[in-house]
Amino acid sequence: MARIIRSTSLLLVFLLTAGNSRAQAQSCCVRPMPDIAFYQDPSFIMAHDAPLPFNYVPHSGSMITFKTNGPDANAFYVKAKHHSNKVLLLFHEWWGLNDYIKQEAEHLQEELGDLDVMALDLFDGKVATTADEAGKLSSGTKPERIFGIIQGALSYIDTSKAIGTLGWCYGGGWALQAAFLAGARCKACVMYYGMPDTTYSSLQKLKAPVLGLFANKDKWITPEYVQAFAEAARKLGRSVEVKEYDADHAFANPSNPHFNKEAKEDADRRALAFLRAHM
Repeated sequence: MARIIRSTSLLLVFLLTAGNSRAQAQSCCVRPMPDIAFYQDPSFIMAHDAPLPFNYVPHSGSMITFKTNGPDANAFYVKAKHHSNKVLLLFHEWWGLNDYIKQEAEHLQEELGDLDVMALDLFDGKVATTADEAGKLSSGTKPERIFGIIQGALSYIDTSKAIGTLGWCYGGGWALQAAFLAGARCKACVMYYGMPDTTYSSLQKLKAPVLGLFANKDKWITPEYVQAFAEAARKLGRSVEVKEYDADHAFANPSNPHFNKEAKEDADRRALAFLRAHM
């Protein structure tokens, strides 16, 4: 991650329904989640610097298509040098599957070695270059479509292969949702300041250990919400490790005004060690 400059993403818009509220009531430690409409807050939009122009020529990965319950979906797939029985699903920020994420996919594969990396395209080929465009893409993509893409990816991957998930911000929230969907197939989930989910019905599906990397100065995903997530998961016997840095939201993004190099480097080390240990 130190080799790319990446801008931050819109946080995941979850479906918070009355059914979820009833499910939350079954867990004594669950607290209300933050107002997910903050992506419309001008201060949130202004906090996102546009990605610097960047053209990357992949040297080991390539684009693939796979079936879903709707239109075919796309992903950038990086294979291990030798056949591997592990696949890391990567979830992009609100800019879409751009060249920065493709570079990061190859970098993670090189660092981790014995696994494939599959960076999903949640926006069906659309890529944003401004915060306004990113906001429209994120809010305009239906959750049902993204769930369909994730399920399609899980069906595309041979059932004998273990799954890991990792994402940042918007993608961090979806990395957690993918861990729910994958069930026992998922062996590790890493979410960088992604939207947590404390709903009882969701956490019941969680089988993988989770590493959450958050910022204690985050104005949107506050320490209170992070604590609620960790407590809810642990009440159900789920393994959740949380590291909160003395930093702002998107601290791991080198192009963000609140970039924190020391926190990013520590978070990256923890993420790699966590994935190696559990995958």
